[in-house]
Amino acid sequence: MSLIDSRLNVFIDDGDAWAIVAERLGYSPRGGRLELEIFYFGNCLQNLSDENGKPNNYYIVTPIEWESFLETMDNETIKPDASYWLVRGNKVPLCHDKQEYAAAGITLREFEPGEIAIEEVGRLLIFNQSHLFRATDIELYRSIPQPMQKLLVVDEWYHRDFMEMNTPVLSDEQIWMSYEISKMNVCENQIPAFGEFVKMARQQELANAAFDEKQRTRCAPGNYETWQMLAKVITTKDISFYKPTLPANSHWTHWPDAGSM
Repeated sequence: MSLIDSRLNVFIDDGDAWAIVAERLGYSPRGGRLELEIFYFGNCLQNLSDENGKPNNYYIVTPIEWESFLETMDNETIKPDASYWLVRGNKVPLCHDKQEYAAAGITLREFEPGEIAIEEVGRLLIFNQSHLFRATDIELYRSIPQPMQKLLVVDEWYHRDFMEMNTPVLSDEQIWMSYEISKMNVCENQIPAFGEFVKMARQQELANAAFDEKQRTRCAPGNYETWQMLAKVITTKDISFYKPTLPANSHWTHWPDAGSM
C-alpha cells in the first residue's frame, strides 16, 4: 500500500482497560482504491472479525464513494478531466495544478507528462481536508467499548519498521543451480569444490538469519521511546509523559518504497 497518511489514537477507561487504534490511509494497487486501514491493539478488544478461525485486529474503510472514484481513474492515475470525488457524502474537488502539489511538498512522479498518481491526489487532499479521510469515532469504536475515552491523538511519530525479516532457506537444488551458474560466469579454478560451496552458502544463511533477528530486536516496539512513552501515558493516564526527543518519521515522505510491488 502506498502510504498517504497515518495516525495513532490512545484510549483508556477509569480502570485498567486500554487500546491503541492506528489508522493507515493509502492507495492499494491490488484493490485499486484508496483504503483506510484501522488496526486495534489493547486488552479490551471486542467485535473482532474472524479470519480462518482466528480473530483479526483490523478492518478496512473506504471513505470515497466507489463510483465517483472509478469514473476518475485511468489505471493508477486520475483522468485529465477528473473533477471530484464523493468523500463521506462531500463533493471534494480534484486538483490538476502542479504548483498546488509542490506547495504541499508533493513532487509528482510524472512517468508521463501531466500524469498524477492516485496516491499523489490523496496526499494533497489529506493536506487540505484531512478530516474527511480520517476515521470517525464510530469507526474507531467498532472494536473497543464505548465507555473508553480518547486520551491522546498522535499524527506523526518516530517509527521503526518491524516487518518480519526471514532469510529464505535455499534448497539443495537451488544451491546446485547457483553453483552451476557460478562455474559458467567465473573461471573454474576460482570456484571451490561443491561441498565447500554448500558449506559457505549455509554459513551465509546463518549469518543473515542472525542479522535479521538483531534487526527485529532493535525495531521491536518496546525497544525505543515512542512506545515506551505511550505505555507510560496509558499506565499513568497522563499525556505529559509523551515528550518525544527523536524526530518524527511516520510521514509518507519517509517511506518511499511503501506499496512497491
